Order: sequence, then structure tokens, then C-alpha cells
Amino acid sequence: MSRRDLDAAGIVDPALRASYERCRQLNAEHGKTYYLATLLLPPAKRPYVHALYGFARYADEIVDDLASTLTDQEKADLLRTWGEQFFADLRRGRSDDEVCRAVIDTVQRWDIPVEHFEAFLHSMAMDLTVTEYATYDDLYEYVYGSAAVIGLQMVPILEPSSPEAYERAKDLGVAFQLANFVRDVGEDLERGRVYLPLDELARYGVSRGDLEARVITPAIRSALEFQIARVRRLEEESRAGIAMLHPSSQPCIEAARVLYCGIVDEVEAIGYDVFSTRATVPLSRRLAVALPAWREARGARRRYGEGHPRGLHAPAAHW
Repeated sequence: MSRRDLDAAGIVDPALRASYERCRQLNAEHGKTYYLATLLLPPAKRPYVHALYGFARYADEIVDDLASTLTDQEKADLLRTWGEQFFADLRRGRSDDEVCRAVIDTVQRWDIPVEHFEAFLHSMAMDLTVTEYATYDDLYEYVYGSAAVIGLQMVPILEPSSPEAYERAKDLGVAFQLANFVRDVGEDLERGRVYLPLDELARYGVSRGDLEARVITPAIRSALEFQIARVRRLEEESRAGIAMLHPSSQPCIEAARVLYCGIVDEVEAIGYDVFSTRATVPLSRRLAVALPAWREARGARRRYGEGHPRGLHAPAAHW
């Protein structure tokens, strides 16, 4: 992270700066599209977004990566212990954890509700015991904690002009997650999971066994088309919320909307073959979105300012 970003955010403590830098590294390494979009934000806001990403990524690594040699129960115990320590540190207002130190600082500066982190860790724990979802309502319990709350955590930093922005942020977060589910059907099967509601698959004559056969059929294609339609519906509903954010924040979220939801366009482009090919937004497309957004972001900062860097003690917004 550039010293300019940390200075602009009013982050001066060396240990705290190191923690924010660790979160930035996690973002840059594991969330390239997310990281690219974050660079469109005013410098004073970037460290806080990196911190939120760092929290989510570190918890996800406990579930899927860091503890790959552990049993699911051992992973659950590790996740619970880490989460309990995070909440204890949050209550005392400081942490010795290299990631949580920056997260707690972000929570305090932007008055982010603790329940969003509780919901997120609940969903991460679900991944250790739940391998399929009977209905969309069942899936939504997981998606709310794994994706919707990410949007809710972000909104205070992006400075909304209306409380309605929170509902639209939930829609966008869910759209992002569902787009990932469509793209990652094959990869998720390797982890023993199916994130497409079974009753919706059944409407098209598709069973879990059909997915596990890893052969694209007309029925599976139709089932994926149904899921893609939901992504686009949620994406469209979310768009009004972007206009409710501070003008300096809007280009970042608009670029993220186009790129993340654009995953389903790439699924269509590969003929829905989510078993043998990973649909990715090509670099040319990312640049075509990012470069105009960068110009728009610079223009918005010149015209409207950069918002209030909470690190410089701007007042909290209350509804």
C-alpha cells in the first residue's frame, strides 16, 4: 500500500500501518478484480476496503486453504477460535492479530455493525457441514452471510446519501456470489459442494448426480440459464444504489458491478461448459472497463471532493 493511501486515511501507528499493508497484500494476491476496482476509490478509503477483504479472505483460507491437512472438525474449531478472539479483541478495541488489527480499526472508524461479521463467520462455518441446499431460501442463509454482508460492511465507507443504499448493496453482493456459483460449479463439486438450489435444478430435470457426471446437457444448460437470469435481475435492481453513494465512490462500484456480473456473460461465451473451462473476464474487457472508470473517478474527485476520511475524524452518518 502506498504511504499516500495510509497518510490520506490518517493511519499513523506503525503496527497498524503494517496490518493494513498485510490486508492489501491479501487483496492484491487473491482478489485481483476486486483490487483493481478498489484503486478507483479515493486514496483515503482504500485501506479500509483492503481490511474488510483481508478479514474475509483470511476466514476463507481457514475453511478451504490454510487448513487443507485438517479435518472439517479441526477447521471448524480453528475458525471458531479465531472468530472468538476477533470478537474479544473488538470488545477491547485492539488486536495483536496481523489481519484483525486493521479490521478492528476499520470497524471502529466507520461504525460497522458487529453482526455483519457474525453472519459472515456463520456462513463460513456452514461450508464445513453443508454440502447442498434444497431451496433458494436455504441457500440465501449462506449467501447473506458470505456476500450480502460484505456489501453492508462497505456502504458506510462509500458514504451513502440514503438508507436505501444498504438494500441495493445486499442485492449486488448476492449477485456477485451467485455469478461465482454459476462459474464455479465444477470447482465446487471438487470440494463436495453444490451451491445451485436442488429444487430449481429439478425443475429442469437435473440432479446432483447429473452435475457430478460433468457433462453439459441441454437440461443443465437450461438450469444455468435460469440462475444467470437471477444474477442479472439482482444486478439491475442494485444499480439504483450506486447513484446513492458519494460521487467519488460510484466509479469503483460501477466497475465492480460490470466486471463481477460479467462473469455470467463469459459462462455463456464458453457454451455453459463450467466443468472443463473456467469462465474469466478477459484482460481486454477489464481494461476497457477500468480505464474509463479511472478517468471518471478522477473527475468525480475534482468536482465533488473525496468524501470524509474517517481517519481524520469526520462525523458518522446517522439515519
